[in-house]
Amino acid sequence: MTYKIVLWFFCVNIAVAQTNYYFPERNTTWEQKLPKEVNVKSEKLQEAVSFAEKNEYSGSRDLRIAILKGFEREPFHKILGPTKKRGGPAGMILKNGYIIAKWGDSKRVDMTFSVTKSFLSTMAGLAQDRDLIANTNDKVGNYIWDGTFDGEHNSKITWEHLLQQNSAWSGELWGGKDWADRPPKEGGIDDWKFEKPKEPGTVMEYNDVRVNVLAYSLTHVWRKPMPLVLKENIMDKIGGSTTWRWHGYENAWTEIDGLKMKSVTGGGHSGAGIFINAEDMARFGLLFLNNGKWNDEQIISESWIQKATTPSKPNVNYGYMWWLNKKGNRHWEGLSENIYYAAGFGGNFIVIDKENDMVVVTRWLEPSKIGDFMRLVTKALD
Repeated sequence: MTYKIVLWFFCVNIAVAQTNYYFPERNTTWEQKLPKEVNVKSEKLQEAVSFAEKNEYSGSRDLRIAILKGFEREPFHKILGPTKKRGGPAGMILKNGYIIAKWGDSKRVDMTFSVTKSFLSTMAGLAQDRDLIANTNDKVGNYIWDGTFDGEHNSKITWEHLLQQNSAWSGELWGGKDWADRPPKEGGIDDWKFEKPKEPGTVMEYNDVRVNVLAYSLTHVWRKPMPLVLKENIMDKIGGSTTWRWHGYENAWTEIDGLKMKSVTGGGHSGAGIFINAEDMARFGLLFLNNGKWNDEQIISESWIQKATTPSKPNVNYGYMWWLNKKGNRHWEGLSENIYYAAGFGGNFIVIDKENDMVVVTRWLEPSKIGDFMRLVTKALD
């Protein structure tokens, strides 16, 4: 009897400790609260906002120029998909779902580059939740049998390898060669071209060609374009706007069930990717803050989010296309190791801080300043 009472008391206290988040509806004014209403220091929070405004990404606002300059070392690199001139620094900070700080134009649609990868990972999560993918440890070649995963090397690749960016997939897709995408800092074209591929699952390599292979594979598993999957299963359900877009390269067409479909990219490395505003990014972050649930609907399973935020063996700071603030090369000193985030070229971030019930979105913050910025935000909670 004593055991039952203690257990009941523990469960009740856990339930009481859980935060009831506010979820904004579409086409309504997103409710704001003064920082002091949620025990946040206004002056300290304003310091963080001022820091973000003063530390704009140093690259060109003409993103065609920024992309070509940023990846100029890559042989054969060129723009293959849409780009868009960007706006200035912008962002939002949510506490318990309420806006407690906002700066810049939060409704401006801009490129998000590799933030797209975290959206793409979620499409794989939805596929597993719906049993379209039985297990992420399955070989992708058992699902995609058109030659993309043929051969002794590529046939070893699992969904998890693709999601953790340690697949070492070897080949060419939409004109992009895997070895020419973000090559090593040393050596030249002959060294990169003829280097033997790593064993799948052993080395994490940030490589958009391989990410685009994942997007291509998910398009065939879903048998519909990824933007439609995202719209129907995520964005419409969380009240997202109608202004976001998910683009692919100009030549990235595939045929499924007699229908011609665009295969999207997982970033903007050569153009394309998700174009979205800060408010829609914040909604996506809020969904993850609440363990995949929006109001009373479980949209993405909590078990998937746990898998997506579990460190991979080759890189403790990377899960299923989410960056993790674990002790490693990407650790933000002085901040919780339970923080995880989506990150994109040019200082685009969606930060999930579960311990403090916060979502932080930044646009065009100098990427090297994100740790400093988050420390300032956290100081406002002291």
